[in-house]
Amino acid sequence: MQTQSTASRPDKKPADGRTDFDFFHGRWAVSHRRLRTRLADDTNWDMFGGTCDVRPILGGLGNVDDNVIELPGGAYRAATVRTFDPATKQWSIWWIDGRNPLTIDVPMRGSFEDGVGTFLCDDVFEGRPIRVRFLWSGITEKSARWEQAFSPDGGKTWETNWIMEFARQA
Repeated sequence: MQTQSTASRPDKKPADGRTDFDFFHGRWAVSHRRLRTRLADDTNWDMFGGTCDVRPILGGLGNVDDNVIELPGGAYRAATVRTFDPATKQWSIWWIDGRNPLTIDVPMRGSFEDGVGTFLCDDVFEGRPIRVRFLWSGITEKSARWEQAFSPDGGKTWETNWIMEFARQA
C-alpha cells in the first residue's frame, strides 16, 4: 500500500529546466583556450589543461563545481555555484576565483533552449561597462563546451575570450 507522500510524488522531475545541468555531474578533464588580452583585438591564445568535479546541491535545484585551472604561470582553484529558480525557470551562475576568494562575480542568468545554454550579465572590465555571455553547447554524455564572450557595446558585437572543452572522466 502506498503512503500519501509516495502516491503524490511524480515519477520524474518537472520539465521546467531544473535538470538542464544534470549532464554536468561528475568528473571532467578540461582543455582551456583563453585569449591573452581581452577587448584589445588580440588574436593570441593560451592553451592549458585542468579538471572539474561537479555535484548536485539543494535537492537538484543547483550544483557546485571545484576546478583546477592549470594556467601557464601556475595552477589555481576556482568554484562555480549554479542555482535554478522554478518561478522564473532560469539558472543563476556565480564564479568564485580561488586567487581572490573574498569576491564572488556578478551572477550570470539564463536558460537552455534547443540544447544550448545562454547566460548573460552586465559587469565591469578594466573600468569599462561590458556585457558578459556564457554559452553551453555540444552537450553529450561524454563532452560539453563552454564559451565566455565580452561585449563592450551592449551586445551588438561579441569577443569570445575563453573556451573550455570538457571530456568526462571514468
